[in-house]
Amino acid sequence: MEQRTPRPIRCKAAVSKAPGAPLEMEEVEVAPPRVHEVRIKILCTSLCHTDITFWRMKDFPAKCPSILGHEAVGVVESVGDHVQEVGVGDTVVPVFLAQCADCADCLSHRSNICSKLPPRAGAGMPRDGTTRFSLAATGEPVHNFISVSSFAEYTVIDVAHVVKVGTALPPEKACLLSCGVSTGAKCAKQLDVGRGEMDCCR
Repeated sequence: MEQRTPRPIRCKAAVSKAPGAPLEMEEVEVAPPRVHEVRIKILCTSLCHTDITFWRMKDFPAKCPSILGHEAVGVVESVGDHVQEVGVGDTVVPVFLAQCADCADCLSHRSNICSKLPPRAGAGMPRDGTTRFSLAATGEPVHNFISVSSFAEYTVIDVAHVVKVGTALPPEKACLLSCGVSTGAKCAKQLDVGRGEMDCCR
């Protein structure tokens, strides 16, 4: 079956327009995914303290207007060219750290910071620095947030920032895999390593 060419979507999003100001529900236009990108329908999103930190931030790298949020789970609505890792209808978890599976750091067991697509806080899409969001009423660009922007009904994410997951895990729990669970697991591992080092020093 021939895939239809994706078109812009209009949906609701919680937009941050000024540091520390209440988020405003706005109708935004979400552009179609470009090369190596997917557009997903957000099923569930949660709030992380990093969102609050950037919401309060008055200086760079925070930018306004923007759509915050990076802990989420969603379903792929459309895909851009050269996307083979996931397909329409797949359930995915977006992650703010890329995994290109090609650079030396992604291939290493000692690093999880992709050198090909390094973290970008409020600097647009990882491959071209532009945004896929705009205010529907005025056309004003709306910045994305650490390559995710999940406080919207739809978002566009680079395929290197999504992980396909099963549907057995409830959305309200699956969304925590984006940041909360992985951060907690890393902290627990570091604590275990620290305890081992302390035991060796006794």
